[in-house]
Amino acid sequence: MATPREKVTSVDPIWAALRQQAEAMAQREPTLSGFVHATILQHERLEQALSYHLARKLGGEDLSPLAVREMFDDAMAADPQLGQAVRADLSAVFERDPACHSYVDAFLFYKGFHALESHRIAHWLWQDGRAAMALFLQSRVSQLFAVDIHPAARMGRGIMLDHATGIVIGETAVVEDDVSIMQDVTLGGTGKEAGDRHPKIRRGVLLSLGAKILGNIEIGEYSRVGAGSVVLKSIPAGCTAVGVPARLVNCAGAARPSQEMNQMIDEQDNKI
Repeated sequence: MATPREKVTSVDPIWAALRQQAEAMAQREPTLSGFVHATILQHERLEQALSYHLARKLGGEDLSPLAVREMFDDAMAADPQLGQAVRADLSAVFERDPACHSYVDAFLFYKGFHALESHRIAHWLWQDGRAAMALFLQSRVSQLFAVDIHPAARMGRGIMLDHATGIVIGETAVVEDDVSIMQDVTLGGTGKEAGDRHPKIRRGVLLSLGAKILGNIEIGEYSRVGAGSVVLKSIPAGCTAVGVPARLVNCAGAARPSQEMNQMIDEQDNKI
């Protein structure tokens, strides 16, 4: 008969690996053992650990950590897909970021992961008609993590916000699955227009550092936007765009740009 730990490993391998890594961290760094036990090891599920961890960060004088935790727990219980998205995001960070050596590092210390999972709860609140609370969370996340994602923005699974500082994502933006977004990226509008006015980022896209994508345009699946580029027109699937304003330099395309994380544009690209 399988032990409880073996059952957890078979049903939720990411949580099992995270716990194992947390135990090793607590042994290696005894001064952090209390923090690691309180944040991870005392909990039975990943969702519980995450709500505890983020509540301690987001709570304060205006809204207590306990109230934040209860709100996060309610959202996770009401929508199991939130937990699935958390696991996909955690895997994305671990698999794509060469500076990330474990799930536990990303879970405990990476503010891009913290900002994204907080947004998921804010989005759930927004859809549930609790706009004021959703905007409150957006404001707290912006203050703490320097990441500003409107709670109405729709985010897929397996997304990595690398370093994350300065990322801005507008109200009607859509970011599909398996997208990687570097620091200081903006998905914004072009002015005071109303309605659907923000970019649609399709599956597998890589948005390099400092890229600005403006307006209700589409960045086609498995395409790349170069560092510092300003994109004002839609980009076809599988293409690379660079410059101000951005121009297409290669539509042969990388197979998986968001996973490969290659931000360099080679000489052959620039000849196109």
